[in-house]
Amino acid sequence: MYRLSACLLTVLALCGFRSVPPPPDEPVALSLVDRDTGEELEQYPHRGERWVAGTPGHRYAVRLRNLTGERVLAVLSVDGVNAISGETAAPDQAGYVLEPWQDSEITGWRKSPAEVAQFVFTDHGDSYASRTGRPRNVGVVGIAVFREARPVYVAPAPMPRRPAPVIAQDARADRAMAAEASAARGEARQQLGTGHGEREGSASHATRFERASRMPVQLGELRYDARPRLVAMGILPRQRVDAAPRAFPGGFVPDPPARGR
Repeated sequence: MYRLSACLLTVLALCGFRSVPPPPDEPVALSLVDRDTGEELEQYPHRGERWVAGTPGHRYAVRLRNLTGERVLAVLSVDGVNAISGETAAPDQAGYVLEPWQDSEITGWRKSPAEVAQFVFTDHGDSYASRTGRPRNVGVVGIAVFREARPVYVAPAPMPRRPAPVIAQDARADRAMAAEASAARGEARQQLGTGHGEREGSASHATRFERASRMPVQLGELRYDARPRLVAMGILPRQRVDAAPRAFPGGFVPDPPARGR
């Protein structure tokens, strides 16, 4: 069990369960943040799913926001792989424990109590899941959320705050560029996956969490792929591109601003 600077993660076996009051709808908000731009990626609904457009070569973080005044456990799956243990993901595995109202960004695959390997948008074949023989679920990030069994103090909601900006990184992988070119051709297959990027510091320590039930109170999924494929699927509109540049794109001379009196 580990504590991160932004979240808690715990490895535990399911043991005694006690009933708790009905959970709130969607106790945890799930989103992706492009760490190279510092922007939270916009989500687009499509046929009952939510999609975001990733940029090949960019690092990203999974943002988890606890919308309740109690601790919750969120088991994180990236491309069908548990982001903590590396196992094929299942709800009964290790997860991140979020404190009341906590807003956390998970930046990579956990390698130790002190390090993660960065999440990076990369070519499908270069994704961690594909490289470990599990390509079937590449292109989806998911969470299974559990409430805590023991009675806890319900903390009041804090004042809203903006997440800190992240410094951009200029490095781009060759395979990521190939993914972008492939996606530009409008191919139907999944283009992007999540790579096993460079290691970075992420301090953590263990904690205890007793799940209130065997079944999660929330199962959330977020699909992602390169922007050209989302355009080809009709999720995003096509952008108008002028056929050729124009030497004189402007019109006639406008009137000057009125003189002050």
